[in-house]
Amino acid sequence: MPYIYDQEATRRSDALWWASHFDDYDMYMQAGSAGELGRRRGLEQVGFWRKLLDHPSYDAFWRDQAVDKILAAQPLKVPVMLVHSLWDQEDIYGAIAVYKAIKPKDTGNDKVFLVMGPWHHGQEIREGSSLGALKFNSDTALTFRQEILRPFLDHYLKDGAPKAGVAPVTAFETGTNTWRRLPSWPSGCTSGCTLRPVPLYLHTGLKLGFDKPIPGDTAFDEYISDPTKPVPFRARPIQPVSGSLVAHTWAQWLVDDQREASGRPDVVAFASEVLSEPVKISGQPIANLVASTSGTDSDWVVKLIDVYPDEVAAQPGMGGYQLMVSGDILRGRYRESLELPKPIAANEPLVYRLALPTANHVFLPGHRIMVQIQSSWFPLYDRNPQTFVPNIFWAKPGDYRKATQRIYHTPSQASFVELPLVTTP
Repeated sequence: MPYIYDQEATRRSDALWWASHFDDYDMYMQAGSAGELGRRRGLEQVGFWRKLLDHPSYDAFWRDQAVDKILAAQPLKVPVMLVHSLWDQEDIYGAIAVYKAIKPKDTGNDKVFLVMGPWHHGQEIREGSSLGALKFNSDTALTFRQEILRPFLDHYLKDGAPKAGVAPVTAFETGTNTWRRLPSWPSGCTSGCTLRPVPLYLHTGLKLGFDKPIPGDTAFDEYISDPTKPVPFRARPIQPVSGSLVAHTWAQWLVDDQREASGRPDVVAFASEVLSEPVKISGQPIANLVASTSGTDSDWVVKLIDVYPDEVAAQPGMGGYQLMVSGDILRGRYRESLELPKPIAANEPLVYRLALPTANHVFLPGHRIMVQIQSSWFPLYDRNPQTFVPNIFWAKPGDYRKATQRIYHTPSQASFVELPLVTTP
């Protein structure tokens, strides 16, 4: 909402969204629904906001302007370098979607190049030795500009320039803080490794492991999702994205410590044992939840997390840090179709499948793997009323109701996150 307002309220973008509270959480809660806040701020005078109100689902209005689909329909004529930020707080989808769309046209493996760095949105043109609390032991953005981007542009735009020598995929491996030259994405390594989907199962007792659930274990874990107290997407107070008098930290929220969420009663956190060997993933984790809700609509947020050791000598503040490697949200009404929403059958275990953002990460020995599940991510996403309404933008106060959420983990109703696991002989 602030972005739309700042961009379109006036031709010169000189009318700026304003913060009415120090904590964005309070501002959005006071308004109730997104539609009501837009009405209070005059956003309905802005054409694009009206389009959003009219098209809350992924219908033809959105499909027809999807850049990956548009490019997939065009011939591949010029070399392309796609630059993806692994913690892009604004567009973690686009570069990978375009790569999937146009790479099949690159029959010689010499026209479509992909670079993935440990950055927030646009950090590749800034300083890149750290992101929030994370430190990468080098200026990764400078490395990209000097050793990848500059040779690529020189080769294709300057007469007599040497061959670029850029790999088809150059991917920064988080965890080990190492650049990898790869033949394609996802491939796991240059050669000699295997990339395969491996289920990481949720177990009774909030355990997490590669073994399947066994008969006789507790069937589910449950929590109460209360729309009057939604789970914040980061620690409060949440700084306004626009019009703030304090330093912005919006760009860092994807690497925030997730400990505060893991301690809430309306978040379930499943954790593995301490790892004795590294676990490497390359690609998209796929969340497969068997879940039920007592309501008729529900949001499901799934986060794949790297839990640091209790003590980190080189950086004490990282002791026990819970780093989100990949996470996303699925609005339950779109379980069967992103275009045609349907009410959820109350109290019925259903399968929810959600592809999480691409990761290239190593969970190191001494660390643990965690999966957190919750039903709000506020106010990054508007609250689900948890009763089915035609358009959540205009949900009324009486539509917002508590719901009992259950996550199942039995042999016949197993919940798991499918990891793109890299193994070597």
